[in-house]
Amino acid sequence: MGLALVKNLLDQGYRVAATSRNLRQLIEAVGIESADFLPLEVNLGDEESVQESIDKTCHIFKTIDVVVNNAGYGIGGSIEELTDEETRNSFDVNVFGTLNVIRNVMPYLRAQKSGHIINISSIAGFAPGTGWSIYAATKFAVVGLSEVLAEDVKEFGVKVTVVMPGAFRTSFLTEDSLVYAAGSVGAYEAVAASHARYNSWNGTQSGDPEKAANLFIKLSHMENPPLRLFMGTDARDRALKKIEILTEELDSLSALSISTDY
Repeated sequence: MGLALVKNLLDQGYRVAATSRNLRQLIEAVGIESADFLPLEVNLGDEESVQESIDKTCHIFKTIDVVVNNAGYGIGGSIEELTDEETRNSFDVNVFGTLNVIRNVMPYLRAQKSGHIINISSIAGFAPGTGWSIYAATKFAVVGLSEVLAEDVKEFGVKVTVVMPGAFRTSFLTEDSLVYAAGSVGAYEAVAASHARYNSWNGTQSGDPEKAANLFIKLSHMENPPLRLFMGTDARDRALKKIEILTEELDSLSALSISTDY
């Protein structure tokens, strides 16, 4: 999805600073040589690396208008199956990488009193599924920090949108973007069945990454962009179902909820 966004932006005449763990692979994947394209090799877990990339971008392009936090990977397994190291690595990339970018770009956005931060979460950050506990936890964190960030930075003219995509026909379900717990516990039959079902969807997902890229561009031009955006029919349907369940629970447990008041 990030690659589709970079290519569409360049095709439409935008200046783009794009980051990757591997500079050569990024340049080859984009396949466009242009003064408007600034490829950067960045370790999102290293705050100094992130700061250097943002400083370089501002030095060359003079401003940063839109920041898209798209880096992340999926991790499957029950909490019992996933080790402490596997869990922390997931949070380092999916959450702390995003925080490193925001922390280092905000001084620039504050100074220019404008900007738009778009954080890519997942429908799993609102309506998660069996077998994706830690992935969901990281994506819930992205939603939560985005909602508060929007309140914290609005006085500086900075806008925030958190996008919760459903299944898109990207490389997400390949070994490049999706890992599973190294150790499995056979008793978790529902978890194993969920993983098998997700793997079978690779190449047939309903979401079009090209249309997603153009939607991101559209968001960046909106005077009042949404704080939350569920992207894809499947994401919208799962969100509506979750809201329905929450509403029923709130109604049925109303007396219990207020029973602790003075």
